[in-house]
Amino acid sequence: MTLPTAVTLVEVGPRDGLQNESRTVALGDKLELLNRLAQTGLQTIETGSFVSPKWVPQMADTAALFAALKPVDGVRYTALVPNERGLDDAIASGVEEVALFAATTESFSQKNTNCSVARSLDNCATIARRAMEHDMRVRGYLSCVLGCPYEGTVAPLTVADLTRQLLDLGCYEVSLGDTIGVGTAGSTAEMLMALQHANIDMPKLAIHCHDTYGQAIANILVALQYGISTIDASVAGLGGCPYAQGATGNVATEDVVYLLNGLGITHGVDLHKLIDAGEFISTAINRPNQSSVARAVIAKRNNQ
Repeated sequence: MTLPTAVTLVEVGPRDGLQNESRTVALGDKLELLNRLAQTGLQTIETGSFVSPKWVPQMADTAALFAALKPVDGVRYTALVPNERGLDDAIASGVEEVALFAATTESFSQKNTNCSVARSLDNCATIARRAMEHDMRVRGYLSCVLGCPYEGTVAPLTVADLTRQLLDLGCYEVSLGDTIGVGTAGSTAEMLMALQHANIDMPKLAIHCHDTYGQAIANILVALQYGISTIDASVAGLGGCPYAQGATGNVATEDVVYLLNGLGITHGVDLHKLIDAGEFISTAINRPNQSSVARAVIAKRNNQ
């Protein structure tokens, strides 16, 4: 299979990466992280989510973040919206792109959105329609594509069907999320093959891997081989999932960049600036940097 010549990286650290932190991350630290990330060459940064602070307290300052951000040419700041109230807040904040989400299983959907998969898709359709009426781009997330913490293995045909539905309701792209990080190269290939056989347009897909079992990079390589050219990643490997106990962080953006460099695939991101951004936020929240590449580069710097 032919690898893509260029890949788009979607940085999800400020939202998906920080949402599970138990201690409140200062607004100033979030802004500094966003400003540093904007200087790396990243073109899409998921900045926050307009969700009830009762459920995700860490995202309570998303409107304040958007108000304080200084636009950077070529950088798009996006937000997750779970419902119409969240969309109203995103519209008021001048957000240009929103992401909505659905799950592959009834159990995860109930835990995450307090409704069935079918009802969740109906909500997504309403959000997508209203967002597009306001000239906003709409991206879709599909959770638990390679396994559910409550129901186990997910059938690839289920993933294909739900992906098609999200595309049909207006999402320009659907990000396939291994939310609990249980996927392997084999299961990733099986899923993507099912999507191919269902005539899903692969350039309209992204891959979103958590690294719970250390398989994210292998799974991303498989996705590249199947023609996926958009990768979600989180600086310093930040993240987790508040509705999936034991799920660790997203794949580290630094590790993905190193993979792409080794494959000769264009991505436009400065690895060293990215490492500096990851070190900044890791220090700010007092947790170890989860990027293997960042740790190796920093150790080398310190020994020079």
